[in-house]
Amino acid sequence: MEEISNEITAQVKTIQAVLKEQKYTVDYFQREYSWGQDHIEQLVTDLTTAFLNEYSAKDSRADVAKYNTYYMGPFIVSKKDGKKSIIDGQQRLTSLTLFLIYLNNLQRELDTKKSNIKTMIFSEKYGERSFNIQVTERKKCLQNLLENGEYSPTDGDDESTKNMVRRYADIDESFPEKIKSSLLHFIDWVTEKVIFVEIVTYSDENAYTVFETMNDRGLKLTPTEMLKGFLLSKFSKDKREETNKMWKKSIQTLHAYDKNEDNKFIQSWLRAKYALTIRQGTQNEDFEKIGTRFHNWVKENYEKVGLKENDSQTFNKFINQDFKFYLKAYLMIKDASKTLQAATENIYYINDRGIAPSLRYPLLLAPLNLEDSDETIKAKMNVVAKYIEAFVVKRSVNYKKSESSSIVYIMYTLVKEIRGKSLSDIKSILASKLESMKNETWDGMNKFRMHGQNKKFVKFLLSRISSYIDICAGAGNDYDSYFRPNGKQFEIEHIWANKYARHQDEFEEKDEFEEFRNRIGDLVLLPSGTNQSYGDKPYKDKLKHYVKENLLVGSLTPLAYENNPNFTTMIKDKKLPFKAHEEFKKTDIEYRQNLYQSICKQIFIVK
Repeated sequence: MEEISNEITAQVKTIQAVLKEQKYTVDYFQREYSWGQDHIEQLVTDLTTAFLNEYSAKDSRADVAKYNTYYMGPFIVSKKDGKKSIIDGQQRLTSLTLFLIYLNNLQRELDTKKSNIKTMIFSEKYGERSFNIQVTERKKCLQNLLENGEYSPTDGDDESTKNMVRRYADIDESFPEKIKSSLLHFIDWVTEKVIFVEIVTYSDENAYTVFETMNDRGLKLTPTEMLKGFLLSKFSKDKREETNKMWKKSIQTLHAYDKNEDNKFIQSWLRAKYALTIRQGTQNEDFEKIGTRFHNWVKENYEKVGLKENDSQTFNKFINQDFKFYLKAYLMIKDASKTLQAATENIYYINDRGIAPSLRYPLLLAPLNLEDSDETIKAKMNVVAKYIEAFVVKRSVNYKKSESSSIVYIMYTLVKEIRGKSLSDIKSILASKLESMKNETWDGMNKFRMHGQNKKFVKFLLSRISSYIDICAGAGNDYDSYFRPNGKQFEIEHIWANKYARHQDEFEEKDEFEEFRNRIGDLVLLPSGTNQSYGDKPYKDKLKHYVKENLLVGSLTPLAYENNPNFTTMIKDKKLPFKAHEEFKKTDIEYRQNLYQSICKQIFIVK
């Protein structure tokens, strides 16, 4: 087809048509890939939820053709000389490429019948592999993710590449276990029933004009703006102007975090304090409706939110008291998530290892009452965060994920249980909830190990354990010192070198050796340079150096227990089974496994 420079075309296309053996470049002005954890989790949740609403276990793959489609929106490309440059839509297309890589790797991991989706990820010609989105700096990362399911960024990698690695890990964390049994159906649905509108221009000038038109003109009102309009319509003119100024200032504060933060806040507030019903089947109930059209939900649920149609005072209270109070608390959460602080440390931890924000924020806000002081607000939210962290850790050491779809009913039910409760009642409820996790006990620590998909969690857990021991013994190294230090980075160190020949007296098969070597009892954290220098040395050669490291590492050596009263007193007070290990055999890994379990029981508890 001849390209006409002033022509603009639009066509509905499936993901398969958009990506299969296609090549896109990315314009310099929007080259960075910047999606955050919230964005990728929302994408995975939206796609998997839409699929599960259609899927039945009795369906054949051919039945997927009858499922409803899911619209991903438009994307704009400029086409010249047969080459397509992405003008708008790079974030979604890059994220979908990462998602397809994950699905491809999941097929391999499950060793199941496979769907050929590789042609939507890359094409190969004369032995050279090229990816659908052609950015040279990203090629090595994509290659490693596709072949190994992981990539360790280097100092030379750009921010987009580093962010792609983080988002790939988030996909794994948020992907529902229940879809694995219908994986081929899901892949068919994603590739054939998820659609875009591709807008093609044949000149850069037209491409930028379309881009500006879509982003700057005729924008629809957001749910927040529509809710404001409805609420303020009940105010007298003078009171309306004053309240509108407060509202606009509040929304500007939220937008400083993210352009969609106002919607996230209002969803969280309404779910935390007013939602009553939760979907169990296909019926769309309070929690779900608030997540999609909360402005309509408020109009339809006057009584649930304390509004009376002809009573302007109830509207005034709703905005000028309730809205302001819960916004202040929400901003406390945002602040606590960014900086490790004594009174809100658990909120900080769950920003690294918690549950989806759509579940997390309602839980944190649920127990608050208008009369609560700032101190009480922080105390309530911190104990809820402590529960969330313990819940996630207990599931993780039992190899269970905490993606939104698998725990949504549990968490929204809990929102209602702790709503408006006192601090002592919250502690009692949450302690009981943790105790009742019969299928996720601390016994899971006995055989817990690191594998390709849980390295981030293992580093998190080792950072929490290491910093707990340091702080209890007065050493002063906090969580940030290990997980995100300003100086030298810490890495996971295997106490055993990857030398099977040294351990054939205990292992007949290499696979068994590797399984034990990756158990958490064989793992510690060391500064990156130190980690590399110790790497392949025998245990006895490493041992003399370990005493110079953090206490969890140093505790392997007899010297750590000599002339170190703070450490030995802490061991006695905490009743922790520390001991030196002159050699390190299978039984020593099992002993350390038990030690780590004992430490976790002290860290991850609500009391």
